[in-house]
Amino acid sequence: MRIKLKLIALFVFASVLNANCQSNKAVTETKVESKKKKKKKKKKYKLPEIDLTHWSLTIPEGENEKAKSFKGKDVVVNYATNEEIKPYMYNDSTKGALVFYAYPSKATTANTKFSRSELREQMIPGNNDVNWTFKQGGYMKGTLAIDEVTKDNEGKYHRVIIMQIHGRLTDKQRDLIGQKDNNAPPMLKIYWDKGKVRVKTKVLKNLNATEEEMLHEDAWGDDDGFNFEQEVGFKKFTLEVEVSDGKMVIILNKNEYKVYENIHMKKWGIFENYFKAGNYFQSRDQGAFAKVRYYKLEVTH
Repeated sequence: MRIKLKLIALFVFASVLNANCQSNKAVTETKVESKKKKKKKKKKYKLPEIDLTHWSLTIPEGENEKAKSFKGKDVVVNYATNEEIKPYMYNDSTKGALVFYAYPSKATTANTKFSRSELREQMIPGNNDVNWTFKQGGYMKGTLAIDEVTKDNEGKYHRVIIMQIHGRLTDKQRDLIGQKDNNAPPMLKIYWDKGKVRVKTKVLKNLNATEEEMLHEDAWGDDDGFNFEQEVGFKKFTLEVEVSDGKMVIILNKNEYKVYENIHMKKWGIFENYFKAGNYFQSRDQGAFAKVRYYKLEVTH
């Protein structure tokens, strides 16, 4: 009889223990599932840290082979829903970046054969007539990466201009030299060139040229260019451009510096300027394209 009672008690204890284990297991599984759900809920979309208020946008599409530009609400508010803009500038919410896509289209801007998806600084939103001089100074900083880029027939990556300082004639200067528009040469072009950052600037061909002669585009030539040592490849990197009277400094990842402080920078002071950033694609190869991701972009004066 005692043996029976012991067996019954042992059976009841085992049943209770098993029930508790099953209950604990169910609770544990419920907690794990709950944590997974919370993790899923916590996943947020990232947006690029870029204020587009003081920028206009040019895309590689338009009528009569002329690239179309957008400014004001079309860029600041509506770019994510504007059907014309969406293929060429859009948010990558997984990486928190603004993507610029360009390919060799027929629609280009004046004085160039290459197409672009590129921002143009506007000190007063919607107005291209207010710009800055080197004496007034300027600072641009961008954190970016090359997302995708095609290769040429020799297996070399196509080049992309990712930042610029572009010159501009005032209306008075334009009229003085009899030019039809306000275009002046770009003082600065920063390239992504086969995984490295390359800088090109302008030099005055004749240092004795008069101010009126200096206003002509053919008065300026290209320097030999400069390559930063660090290879950025397809990784994220940061570029800074600091401009002051007669001086320009380019900084890569707060590690490498290139300083331009010479007579050419001083002479350039006759021009007004504006910053540019994005994807100015440097190829006309069929099927070629590039995508540039901008995570951050800021400008101050």
